[in-house]
Parts: sequence; C-alpha cells; structure tokens
Amino acid sequence: MSSACFYPKTTEESFLSIAKLGVKTAELFFNTPCELEDGFVSQIKKIRDDYGIDIVSVHPFLSFTESATLFSNYERRFRDFLPKYSDFLRVVGDLGARYFVIHGAKIPGTVDDDTYCERFEALMREGERYGVTVAHENVVEYRGEDPKYLRMMSEKIGPRFRIVYDLKQARRAGYTEKDFFPLLAPQVCHIHVSDHPAHRTPKKNDCIPPGEGVFDFAGFFADMKKLDYAGDYIIELYDWSWKNERELIDAKELLERLVL
Repeated sequence: MSSACFYPKTTEESFLSIAKLGVKTAELFFNTPCELEDGFVSQIKKIRDDYGIDIVSVHPFLSFTESATLFSNYERRFRDFLPKYSDFLRVVGDLGARYFVIHGAKIPGTVDDDTYCERFEALMREGERYGVTVAHENVVEYRGEDPKYLRMMSEKIGPRFRIVYDLKQARRAGYTEKDFFPLLAPQVCHIHVSDHPAHRTPKKNDCIPPGEGVFDFAGFFADMKKLDYAGDYIIELYDWSWKNERELIDAKELLERLVL
C-alpha cells in the first residue's frame, strides 16, 4: 500500500496508518525537503522496523517540477538539480527501497527525445550509486503516458530501463495493459493498482479500492504470472477515494488471495 492513500496526512502519520493496517509492503511519498533530514528518516526507519515493513519504492515531492528541473532546455538547471536528486536517492537507498519513481516531463516538453533519454539515464546512474533503480511512471498528460514513448526510451537506454505501470493512469490516458505489456513487459518492475466503476466517470471518481469496481484482477494477475512479472503490486489511492479503513483492509486481503 502507498502512503498516498492517506495524504494529506503527514508522511510519518500516513506510514504509521498503513503499518497499523497490517501492510508489510509499502510505497512512501516524501512531501517536503525537511523529510530528507536524518532525524526524520530515523522516524521512518523506526516505524519500518517496529512493524516489519519492506519499503519498496519512494515518490519524490519534486514530481511536479520535473519538466523544469530535469527535462527543460536550460541545461544548466539540470546540472544544478542533479546533485539534489542524488541527495534524495541517497535517502532512498538508506531506507532500503529499491525504486525511485518519477513522472518525467509534461506533454509536449521542451527537449528532444535523445536529450530526454540522456537526462533520464544520468538520473539512473545516480540511483545506481545507492543501489536504487530509477523508474519512469506512465502518468497521464506526461510523455510517459504513451507506451510507444516508453518503448522508445527502452530502446535508446537499453535493458537497464525500468517503468512503473499504474492502472488508473493508463485508464486516464486511454490505454490498458494490452497496450503496455506486449511492448514493455520486461521493463515493468512495479505496479500501482486501483479499481474503477463500470461506466466512464470524472477523473475524481475513477480510482476506487480494488474489489469495489469491475477490473478483472484475477485475470490480470494470471497474465502477469505468464509474463514472469516478479515485482510488487501497490494499492495507490487518494484519501477521497475510500470511506473507511475497512475498505483498505478488504482490498488488501482480496488482492493477497488473488495474487497468491
């Protein structure tokens, strides 16, 4: 489960909330620079250790700036910000997390594809210094919403390239797993799951707890097994998309039964 489910609770409160639900595999959203300080990281480690949680992935609070900080045509800004991302990646590695999830540049962006891939690969190298894989998410209205774009990145960067596949983001962009996995199955290292109603709804109503909508999770997990997917499935919702913690527990237990 992702701490995003409880945002805008503080990061430590959100992490503790999912810990108390019995979740053993977590994704963390860090939400402000002070949360990278040693004292705060120690709080997160204590919760992790007290509850026996595997922190698999981390989302940076810089996601909304990536078009400007990483993928703009002002190259000097990229050089200035790369060490700041490196500092973040050091913390991610210290927490034992495997993945650092970025959204990339909004459409249309200002740099060409070659530069985009070069910048992403530079960030990958920073992550590798700390044992962390930088992964590109398929976020709607960003370049990565298109599976063909991510496939291009994979071809240019090579076999080290990894992506995070998010069910709701794919739906919002008009794609499904049938569009992504034939092109990108070996590159998918991490999956965000949520459900959706039977009929198309406004964006704010298209992300509901697994088991409350019509998505075929049993079929999806079966397909992933055929593709030898060995990563985690993370429930990533918003605080407005569920009403009580029982819904989260039921979703967790349903998915555990289906995936096992």
